[in-house]
Amino acid sequence: MKITAALTIEQNVEFAVVLVKPTAMYNTFASNQTRQGLQAYFPDVPIVLASQDSRGRFSYQGRNDLVDFLAAIDPARLPWKEYTYA
Repeated sequence: MKITAALTIEQNVEFAVVLVKPTAMYNTFASNQTRQGLQAYFPDVPIVLASQDSRGRFSYQGRNDLVDFLAAIDPARLPWKEYTYA
C-alpha cells in the first residue's frame, strides 16, 4: 500500500496530512472511516485528509485549527512523501 502524506509540525503540533481521493471526503462517515484506517500508519498524531479537485485546488477535512492553517498556505510548502507499507 502506498500513501502520499506530509508529516508536519506547526506551532508544536505534529500532524499528518494524507492525500486521498475526493470520495473519501464525501461525507462524515466516509471521512471518519478513512481517518481511522490511516491512524495505524500515523499513530498518535491527528490526521487531516486532503484531496484535489480537477483544477488542482486542495480541500481539507480534519481538526478545524489544522484545516484553517492548511487552507492559508500553499500545499507545495508541505513535506510530501510517499510511504510504502506491506
